[in-house]
Amino acid sequence: MADEGSKAIMEKTIAFFENMGKERLLDDYNKKVWYREFVDFLGKEQIFAKLLTPKKYADGDPDCRWDTARNSEYSELLAFYGLGYWYCFQVTILGLGPIWMSPNETAKKKAAKLLKEGAIFAFGLSERTHGADIYSTETALTPKEDGTFVANGEKYYIGNGNEAEMVSTLGKVKDGTDDYTFFVTNYHHKAYELKKNVISHQEYVSNFAL
Repeated sequence: MADEGSKAIMEKTIAFFENMGKERLLDDYNKKVWYREFVDFLGKEQIFAKLLTPKKYADGDPDCRWDTARNSEYSELLAFYGLGYWYCFQVTILGLGPIWMSPNETAKKKAAKLLKEGAIFAFGLSERTHGADIYSTETALTPKEDGTFVANGEKYYIGNGNEAEMVSTLGKVKDGTDDYTFFVTNYHHKAYELKKNVISHQEYVSNFAL
C-alpha cells in the first residue's frame, strides 16, 4: 500500500509473525492453540480498528477507513501465515457488515468503540440442520409487553463466537409478520450459552444457544 499508515499496518503484522517464527506458528497450528497473542496484538496496534472502521466513525483518525483493496491485501498477508488468522479477520468483517449497513447509530458507535479496544466480531447466521438457508431460520425473536424481544434459538458453525464482543445474529420476528432481522448478542450475556467448538482446529467455530 502506498500510504504510510497502511504500510505500517502491514509491516507491524509481518514483524509480529516473523518474531513468532515458523516453528512456533506450526506448533500452535498442530496443537490447535487459540491465537490469544494475535488478538492481543490486534488490539494493541488497533489493526482491526484502522482497517474496519468507516471514516464517519473514526473520530478523525486518517488511518481508519473501510478500504476493500487494503482489506484484501491484509487478508492475503494473514493467510500466508495461517488460515486461522485469516479466518479471525474474515469472520470479524462478516459480523460488522450488518452493523455498518444498519440504521442503528447506537450499535455503530458501540462497534467503533469496541474496535478501538481490540474487539473481534462474529456473524451468527447458520444453524445446524439447514446451514445458512435464511428462510429456514428457526431462531425466533418474540415480542414482550414492554416492547422488548426475547431471542430463542441455536446457532452452529459461528467463528469467533467464543470471544466476539458483538455477534450479529439472524432471527425471525414472531409478531405475525415473520420478518427477518439481525440483532446483537455476545458471550457475556447470561442467556448466551457457549456450547462447544464444533471443529478440532486452532480457530474457535462455535455452537451457541440463546
